[in-house]
Amino acid sequence: MTTLISLSNVEKFYGDYHALRGIDLEIRSGEFFSLLGPSGCGKTTLLRTIAGFEGVSGGTVRIDGKDMAGVPPNLRPTNMVFQSYAIFPHLSVAENVAFGLRRSGLTKADKARAVADALEMVGLGGYGKRAAHALSGGQRQRVALARALILKPKVLLLAEPLSALDKKMREQMQVELIKLQRQVGITFILVTHDQEEALVMSDRIAVMFDGEIGQMADPETLYRRPSSRRVAEFIGQMNFLQGRIVDNTGTDLTLEVAGLGRTRVEASQATADARSGACVVGLRPETLGILFEGEAPRGGQEVIDAVVDEVVYYGDMTYYHVHVPGVAEPLKLSMKNIIGRPVLEIGTATRVAWDPRALVLLAA
Repeated sequence: MTTLISLSNVEKFYGDYHALRGIDLEIRSGEFFSLLGPSGCGKTTLLRTIAGFEGVSGGTVRIDGKDMAGVPPNLRPTNMVFQSYAIFPHLSVAENVAFGLRRSGLTKADKARAVADALEMVGLGGYGKRAAHALSGGQRQRVALARALILKPKVLLLAEPLSALDKKMREQMQVELIKLQRQVGITFILVTHDQEEALVMSDRIAVMFDGEIGQMADPETLYRRPSSRRVAEFIGQMNFLQGRIVDNTGTDLTLEVAGLGRTRVEASQATADARSGACVVGLRPETLGILFEGEAPRGGQEVIDAVVDEVVYYGDMTYYHVHVPGVAEPLKLSMKNIIGRPVLEIGTATRVAWDPRALVLLAA
């Protein structure tokens, strides 16, 4: 993939407030890219900077090789879908979608054809005459997408477009957006604070904190190999244990972990600043497993004794908090509920299997 958007040392100030701090970022042509982070981290400011709604205080924004300094939003090869959708309630669906074509010079027949194609693309074929105010939230979101895509931008900017939808509709629209992006083949940039949404939809994700990019990688790398405790805490759930490196061969690390004892891991499981001395050891809940009666650990797994401290039943999954000797806070673990597997009660003594390959070593 070729680079379509390039940001070099981008700074943004609002008075004394430093909103963007030296952002360096390249986004590829045809990828689904997400800006993820908590409220106030700068992700929406960065998106608006790419769109041209915000000027930069320093640095350079290039799109398709061209410096965007002084180029207004309407002359950039981008279009944005806002969180509110900005649908005109007094217009029909077709009139909303055609709004951006009013100065295109197309004939009436060509406009009608373009509108029909755009609506078909987002799954609203035949909805053109319907009143916009009569649409559901998901349908309004599709109209906003069609209105943005009808102008054939090189980049579609999505400012938390699914946040107003209920959980089931949001999950459905996540899949629809993935399919749509593959179909049209253009670059999508999504702003979201929802970690699961970013993991599901993205080719790559930039996790932002305090106006800076904390880590940028593909979803699996972010989840399995976070570069810092802050990223690990923000992406999904993670148990954190105190650890200490007692030997480093260059390829393997031997460490003592609170509650787990002595173990050996590959050096690649540790960040560069966590390969000697004290460290923080991360362990995802799904990498821990309760051993029920008659079950034995699988190859490579080790076992610790534990007592169930809390049980949260979710239907398909049960989430346990278990107390492990030598660890102050209970460990979180998740178990798939299958036929014949009981749900343990609080206070039950049990055994928990864990795999050294699942450990992530982070700076203390």
